[in-house]
Amino acid sequence: MTKLPIRETVQGLLKLQDTGESATLLGIGPMSKNCVQATLELSKEDDYPVMFIASRNQVDLDELGGGYVNGWNQFTFAEAVKEVAEEINYDNLYYLCRDHGGPWQRDKERNDHLPTEEAMKLGKQSYVGDIEAGFDLLMIDPTKDPFEVGKVIPLETVLERTVDLIEFCEKERKARHLPEIGYEVGTEETNGGLTSTETYETFIKQLQEELGKRHLPMPTFIVGQTGTLTRKTEQVGHFNFKNAYDLSQMAKKYGVGLKEHNGDYLDDVTLLEHIPAAITATNVAPQYGTEETRAYLNLAKVEAKLVEYGLVSDPSNISETLLVKAIESERWRKWMVGDQVKLTVDEILDGDVSLQEEILDIAGHYTFNDEAVKAEIDKLYQNLSRHNIDGKRYVIDHIKRPIRDYAECYNLKGTTSRIKNLSK
Repeated sequence: MTKLPIRETVQGLLKLQDTGESATLLGIGPMSKNCVQATLELSKEDDYPVMFIASRNQVDLDELGGGYVNGWNQFTFAEAVKEVAEEINYDNLYYLCRDHGGPWQRDKERNDHLPTEEAMKLGKQSYVGDIEAGFDLLMIDPTKDPFEVGKVIPLETVLERTVDLIEFCEKERKARHLPEIGYEVGTEETNGGLTSTETYETFIKQLQEELGKRHLPMPTFIVGQTGTLTRKTEQVGHFNFKNAYDLSQMAKKYGVGLKEHNGDYLDDVTLLEHIPAAITATNVAPQYGTEETRAYLNLAKVEAKLVEYGLVSDPSNISETLLVKAIESERWRKWMVGDQVKLTVDEILDGDVSLQEEILDIAGHYTFNDEAVKAEIDKLYQNLSRHNIDGKRYVIDHIKRPIRDYAECYNLKGTTSRIKNLSK
């Protein structure tokens, strides 16, 4: 089928909001190939478009440090998604999207306090990789400035860098004679983020003016703060329906969709509110990684039962390996609260078991590409397979459950057909 540009899909969603058939798209963090397969299977089964939203820490050029997800760069990531699509005879719309692209968006770049010029250069280099690999949407996010810690980054600075980066990307895209791509701007961060309708409209107006001067396209999405916030493995924010609705109407006035970030672990009531709030899309990432970790731990418990029954004599060590590697990764620090952030790896390994398990729940997915972890998963699968349990199938189906919950509440079933019918 001919692939609709993401801009046309979003324009279709904005039109559907006026027909009573509105839907909210899902942007899914591609935490593993299993997650990619779970996502594409549901998209195929229920006829709706999906977005894979990869951060620079997850997927990036090898020369910039690569990504922690499967060691993917933009090209191997695109190829992996394509392989899964072909394996399952996928026939719907998936979009490869850059989440939080731009300067200082790799942890190392920010921690090293790279000078602005160097950070911008690396951010641009990464975008070129995105463009050449066929990404459909680029998030332009120049708000992670290590020199403005604790301060609100001036809107003028964000605007100037945003327009400069869109201009750069468009120039690189056209030079390669590639099809149009969409852009996402703004940030969910409350520090420098677009939280109020006044700030939001000011930003959109100024952006429209500056982009117009340079004959550049308006973005497909503008991120707005709806009150969502993910910490540990919980939704600790407070969804603000009025703010979400006001922001969505403001964006729609300019032909742009409102994008919500930090949409993990939302309850059904909040999910259902997204339709009347006219939120065009939500990003969900760590939740699906956590669900995959939990799936492996469930399988490990089954394996332990088989050992107990005398059916398995050489069990895997998946639970312990995942636990140690998750703690050693230190990537859990991003999600923790209070003084726990300051604990050393040794203090955690020698300390409270409940904290260890909490960190495993939070950070297990950061280790899926570790050779030792992969070896234990293979051994786990083999032990279960001898007793007619398809471990990989279980993992994929387990990840599908929360994705399906969101898709149902977001009225996504049949969305691709509804959008196409609009253009007939």
